[in-house]
Amino acid sequence: MTQIEEKTRRLLLGLDVVLVDTRFPENIGMAARACVNMGLGPRSAPHAPPLCLVRPERWDKEKALPLATVKGAPLLEDIPIFTSLEQAVADAALVIGTTARTGGWRQGILSPEQGAHLAMETLCAGGRVALLFGPEDRGLTNLDVGQCTQLVHIPSCPEASSLNLAQATLLMLYECRKAAFACVSKGAPSHRHAVITHKERELLYAALQQALTAIDTLHGDNPDYFMLPIRRFFNRTDLSRGEFDLFMGICRQICWATQKK
Repeated sequence: MTQIEEKTRRLLLGLDVVLVDTRFPENIGMAARACVNMGLGPRSAPHAPPLCLVRPERWDKEKALPLATVKGAPLLEDIPIFTSLEQAVADAALVIGTTARTGGWRQGILSPEQGAHLAMETLCAGGRVALLFGPEDRGLTNLDVGQCTQLVHIPSCPEASSLNLAQATLLMLYECRKAAFACVSKGAPSHRHAVITHKERELLYAALQQALTAIDTLHGDNPDYFMLPIRRFFNRTDLSRGEFDLFMGICRQICWATQKK
């Protein structure tokens, strides 16, 4: 293994593939093969496994194993299975969802290359990155998309826009591997600051929603909808732990001040 290959492997230790509501175990097997093809092989403690499942519709390891091949099979042994997406991505600083649909809630969509570049920036800053892939028949739901920091759309022929789950996984991991090679070849930057996790970002959004509701900036029957542009704004920022603490403090002060009246 060359020095660049070893540095790339270490950089990709922070990249995870999250399969949500997957219907067919065969696709999980092929996704495991895609992981090892692109350098996300088995990891020793304390690193988390590179592949996990959220609410799989029917998980059958014996059906997945032949498609994973010998190299990918170890990823299917004791594969983490979560009951909620929030649990699966709690430790991630960046959550990138893949979507075939655009418009509506799905704004500011990146290309695979742009998403991979952003992922490498986060990994180089010391944060974890989760790549989300939805079920084969309908993709990520709007609720799932709401958990994403960024969205990626893989451009394809309009007459056949839906990609196989494993194909989409392989394509995104290929772009991430290319970006990782470019990053380490130039010299990966040192950690800029302590990045916040997805769980902390969601805590901030809940605090902002509570504070904005308290001062009647958010109102109506659907405050979650009116929070969307605020979430998109903060998702474009690279919040440090200190900035997170600052905004959480502002929210607490707003709520305290409104309760005094």
